[in-house]
Amino acid sequence: MNARLKKILFVALAALLLFTSGRIQNSLNLDRDRLGLTVAEPLQNAPPLLAFTTVALGGFRGLISNYLWIRANDLQQDDKYFEAAQLADWITDLEPRFSQVWIFQAWNMAFNISVKFKDFGDRWRWVENGISLLRDHALKYNPDNLLIHRELAWFFQMKMGDYLDDANNYYKQQWAKEMTPFFGPDGTNCTLLLQPGNTNAVFFEEKYGMDPAFVEKVNEEWGPLDWRLPEAHAIYWAAQGLEDAKKHPNRVTPSDLITLRRVIYQSLLQSFRHGRMISNPFDHSVELAPNLDLMDRANEAYMQMYADETDPNQKNGILIAHRNFLRTAVEYLYMDNRIAQAAKWFKYLGDHYPDKQILDDDPKSLPKTLTLDEYIVRDLTEDAAGTSLDDTTSAIQGLLLKSYINLAIGQEDRYVSFQLLAEKIYNRYQNKMGLSQPRVALPPMRDLKGVVLDQLLDPQNGLPYAARAIIRTQLRMPPETNSAAPFQISTNEVAPVLTGTNAATNTVSP
Repeated sequence: MNARLKKILFVALAALLLFTSGRIQNSLNLDRDRLGLTVAEPLQNAPPLLAFTTVALGGFRGLISNYLWIRANDLQQDDKYFEAAQLADWITDLEPRFSQVWIFQAWNMAFNISVKFKDFGDRWRWVENGISLLRDHALKYNPDNLLIHRELAWFFQMKMGDYLDDANNYYKQQWAKEMTPFFGPDGTNCTLLLQPGNTNAVFFEEKYGMDPAFVEKVNEEWGPLDWRLPEAHAIYWAAQGLEDAKKHPNRVTPSDLITLRRVIYQSLLQSFRHGRMISNPFDHSVELAPNLDLMDRANEAYMQMYADETDPNQKNGILIAHRNFLRTAVEYLYMDNRIAQAAKWFKYLGDHYPDKQILDDDPKSLPKTLTLDEYIVRDLTEDAAGTSLDDTTSAIQGLLLKSYINLAIGQEDRYVSFQLLAEKIYNRYQNKMGLSQPRVALPPMRDLKGVVLDQLLDPQNGLPYAARAIIRTQLRMPPETNSAAPFQISTNEVAPVLTGTNAATNTVSP
């Protein structure tokens, strides 16, 4: 066989082997995708620098990344946070497919670096940077990654929605300002983003990476939510993660799913507790109040997550969380003077968890003979009032203070609720201590109210004039005068004329 023929045969054999290898590679790629083993799919629409680092540098990316990690840590130790943040961008560019890299860098910005600044505005910028890193960049290259969805949801639920950071109220206010143009003044109008030709919707989707149609779906399933508050966005990103998990079931582990499910029912619990914004027109502050209309949806969330969970240990954890939620719900409904609803869910609690309510060492135990009033008086007021005269007086006056402020800003139902709770604490203490030990008895309730009103209606140190005028009008007190005589208003207070939803059944004794 001559040399020319050998070359032809070798070329033909090489071509055959390349063709066969290509066919086998296609089959391997399909199997890798089916089994969820593909961890380095080609990046789509990557900027030139990122494309270069992920392809041209090859194995050297690891060495460069290690150096940048060390350098960034040194800079942060020296309080050079902005240089460290720049290195964080480079690190994520070098390792765009490793979700933990994105999560660590975002967490570091929002939780570690932010608290180094005393100014709340500076803190907010770092929190926003952490959210943006996950939402605008990490999800771009890892769109179906459940860990990133979970982390993003946690940022809204914990960093912004909870009270872990001293600046949490500032974060909530800033976020509410950003979201109001898209969801209306009460934060619940999701249809605004779905109107044809709404340029706001395009801007919203581009800036915040959220699908308006999915926003409406989440609101219909779990709402109505106030989308000015962070809990609604925590629910959105957790629900988005659960939706994405359905596309790649082989890549999902049960531990990933339970963390997303927890975000949903925990965020609904937070929304139930403080999911409504009340503006104070006198000092332009914002107060968070319970959103008790979420009761049914929150209860459904626990039940659905329980039904979807397959791990027996996790299912038991959901039941414990559900029981604790029901206890909280009964107390909140009762405090809001929704007695019929409180009685309904009190019965529901006893029916669903009878064996877990009669433990002697359980402070929330529910013997079958315990009535709703007895339960509230024993458990709720036990938290609000201490056993000492000073503690109980302070608790009562604190509730009275809240009641009159709510009356001034037009929240009549909350005024009545706080008044009734103050009366219950007062009566409980008097029955327990005052009758048997007159030396530690409380002063008359009328006097306690008078002390609080004297404080609030003081022209020099009290509420603004408009607020004082509203309280005087509602309580049918005489108009404010310029007299320097001390206030004698503790004997004049009567129940105001109410216009709220519970006005027909609400009564408050003078």
